[in-house]
Amino acid sequence: MRTFIVDIIPKIQRFSKKLDDLTKLTNQHWVSLGDINQTKKVFIFRQNNQLLISENGIVEKGSWEYLGNQSLLIDTKQESYLLKHGFFDENVIALKLDSTDSYAFFVNESKYDNELNNINDVIRFLNDKYLKENSTRGLGATQNRTINPPEYKTLDISEDTSFFGGMTKIYTIEFLDGKRGEVYLKPKNNQAYYKDKRPNSWVTELHYYKSLDYCINALYYFLETGDRLDDGYIITYS
Repeated sequence: MRTFIVDIIPKIQRFSKKLDDLTKLTNQHWVSLGDINQTKKVFIFRQNNQLLISENGIVEKGSWEYLGNQSLLIDTKQESYLLKHGFFDENVIALKLDSTDSYAFFVNESKYDNELNNINDVIRFLNDKYLKENSTRGLGATQNRTINPPEYKTLDISEDTSFFGGMTKIYTIEFLDGKRGEVYLKPKNNQAYYKDKRPNSWVTELHYYKSLDYCINALYYFLETGDRLDDGYIITYS
């Protein structure tokens, strides 16, 4: 089973359905994005936990089991795979190979012949569907805002030291309208982040900004709108 290292999955996990919604997984034809140019491999998860793998029309039988905790076990004649939830909707499944940063991708066959037949197409599709609209809305909003934070007071400053010796300062912020949250500063590179934990999501996203002031302003914007502010936002950090 071929896997891919991509950075889009953590960004869209809050839009994902849970893997335990098995009605959307079973009795669909999921095309593996492995060596898709050489062969078409279709996975069919049957309700009796039988797994049918059709490779260019030749069928192999295996088994699958939902283990709870958003985990899936797949058994084939050659290998057994422990896969963790990455992303799941009616079009695409991304399953993370346990203890790695790699994802196996499966595309609903109804989409396969039309537009999604390689990993680049899948990434473009997910970006357009889940990120492009939100990003455009965020960019439009930032054009009318300054990077100066709204008035606030710092209620507390604490420090946290990781096992490897890295230190993070934690600022508890209260804005004048009563909104409250925390921002985290890495003194080593002066980058700051806040935590985006959605009520119906099991994933916490970290949104990094190039300074504490940018991050405090972004925190307020997030608390007020639920969206990410793009002023000062950085995608990667060191």
